Amino acid sequence: MAEAKDDYPAHAATYASFSKLVTFTLLWIIVLLVSMALGLIAHLPLLGLVLGVGGSIALLIGYAILD
Repeated sequence: MAEAKDDYPAHAATYASFSKLVTFTLLWIIVLLVSMALGLIAHLPLLGLVLGVGGSIALLIGYAILD
């Protein structure tokens, strides 16, 4: 039983990092879908491109900075 208590911090850290990765992935998919909708449906390709590239960069920076 003593080994189970030693493993808890490692499991908690793994769960937190996996949760962060899943959140990043969902947000990135939403940004891409919105930028594609702006480009294809709303006929605003430049705004869709700016939102897609800028949103992706912002998400990557946020993922790297936040702990």
